[in-house]
Amino acid sequence: MDLRQRPLALGLAAGLATVPLVTAPSASAASGLVVERSGPARSVPFTAARDGEAVIGFTVAAPGVSWARRGAEAALLSVAVDGRHVTDLLVPSADPTARTLGLGGVRHGRHTVTFRWAKGSAPAARRVVLSRPKVRQPKDDQLVLRHAPVVVGRTLDTAGKPGGDPYQNAYTDAPLVAWHETRPAATPGHRILEYSVIWSNEDGGTDTPALMARWGRTTDIEWVYRVEVDAAGNRVPDTAVYQAPEHQTLRFTGRHEGDHPVMQTCTMNNNMCDTVTPDAALRFLLDTTATRPDDRAREYVMDRNPWTYRITAQEMDREGKIENPSSPDNPAVGDLRTYLYLEFSKTTGAPTGTGSAPGVSLGVRLKSDPSRLYRSDHSVPSWSISRDGSPATTVELPAGTTLADVASVEAVRQPTGTGDDGAPATVTAIRRGFFLDRDYLPQSGAGLTWAGSVTVSPSAPSAVLWHS
Repeated sequence: MDLRQRPLALGLAAGLATVPLVTAPSASAASGLVVERSGPARSVPFTAARDGEAVIGFTVAAPGVSWARRGAEAALLSVAVDGRHVTDLLVPSADPTARTLGLGGVRHGRHTVTFRWAKGSAPAARRVVLSRPKVRQPKDDQLVLRHAPVVVGRTLDTAGKPGGDPYQNAYTDAPLVAWHETRPAATPGHRILEYSVIWSNEDGGTDTPALMARWGRTTDIEWVYRVEVDAAGNRVPDTAVYQAPEHQTLRFTGRHEGDHPVMQTCTMNNNMCDTVTPDAALRFLLDTTATRPDDRAREYVMDRNPWTYRITAQEMDREGKIENPSSPDNPAVGDLRTYLYLEFSKTTGAPTGTGSAPGVSLGVRLKSDPSRLYRSDHSVPSWSISRDGSPATTVELPAGTTLADVASVEAVRQPTGTGDDGAPATVTAIRRGFFLDRDYLPQSGAGLTWAGSVTVSPSAPSAVLWHS
């Protein structure tokens, strides 16, 4: 029986309780490991209570490193289990950050996780501090971990590294966080597993001002792999697909490590290929146990990992993609701390005629100038949000604006193309609203929320949702 198949079959049959691994780190490992550029590898021994997928969690920092500075972007560690390279760890900050990584499948018994300094680290990176590493085998997530993709690093030509660079994800478009979603398949007892990844940015694809208006962030979020599994957790033949270049959905025909598909980021907008180039150097087995509520935006996963906001802001600044000085008077992307980050819930009614479907943008009025409406779409029709559910968006405001300065938030109906089909749109909630603080992290506190029901239509195209 395959290593990844056996633990799940046992777990389903036995109805196991949550099974932590019995870890046996040294006294120094319990408090922290220091891995230095010119120093030896550091290890954490553990004992697996049974066969199954494992993850490791820790708090990590790299003194002297900053994703905001060229030459200091990140430290890289190679992570091995019993001498087998399973993943790389990208450390883009000197600030301690909680992280988890997948370790793949392990057999019952004793094992060792080894952290080793990796080629591709920024010149300024000198050491990495990992605090309180802990290995676990979460029972409820065995199936999800078993089929999680291995994302191999991008090796495309870049402006700074013509001819390709196998370490380019160490300074641009880095995969940061992954999560999964599940739903029933058509066959009773079967399930669909879908995996998504958040990258720090995208060097191609959607225009960045449009990205801020329509998606509310400068990260890139893509689903990468989807597969149907049977009641025993095994792949159903010919159901594995991935998001290929040009956002195509293609059948996955690449190789697996156990049940982990191995694929490579192969476009400038982080689409995938199911073959891996020979020069590939980096690989990322991210922890995929996280998920999101069905009624929340994908950006909810960023909210749960606030450090991702800082990394994407720093990359935008380092790569010269930020307008200076920032101004809400034009669509160019300004300092990301000047935006109000919003998530709202809406549904679109039936059309009454022909033409383009309506989108909804959000507008903000400030107490200092209530006559002016700052709009998320910058009055560009195609930047209005036509999708229903709980989309995220941003509204650019003058530098220094705080929540206390906001007088109202409004919904604005805007047809997204030629003509107008007449459909109404109903907004029922603002799920969250916040600014980033000076360190590019979502500000703590209650933030801005609202619940109700407001409908905008051709005859009444705007309405107040929230006011102070």
